[in-house]
Amino acid sequence: MITKTSRHALIALALAAGAAFPLAGCDNAKAFNVNDVASDPAAYTGSITLTGIMGGTSQMDPKVFGIMDLKELQCTTPGCNKVFIPIRANGQVPALGDEVQVTGSFRQEPGGYIFVAEKVKVVKNHKLGG
Repeated sequence: MITKTSRHALIALALAAGAAFPLAGCDNAKAFNVNDVASDPAAYTGSITLTGIMGGTSQMDPKVFGIMDLKELQCTTPGCNKVFIPIRANGQVPALGDEVQVTGSFRQEPGGYIFVAEKVKVVKNHKLGG
């Protein structure tokens, strides 16, 4: 026989399971901006999505490019302190000024952290430098 306490416990368990169900498989629901992760990339483990503007490529590795925060587009003075996150792409590198969403994870290398992209999606181009 189910007591009143047992029934309440079963209802609570069912509600908790139902509330958790919509969250399953949604670990990449939020895209982070460059400024969100730049100060402590080690705090972001596993696969995440970053949003930023492609601001340049590496002279040493053509598959590495840097993205800056979307807010950096508003800074037009020469003294802007722009923060770039290095991204290693496994496919084609986006063009200068492309707003991108990159999905992947941070990896520590001898020179610091690099974001290894599994997917690069170009959202639009902001026509930098021209």
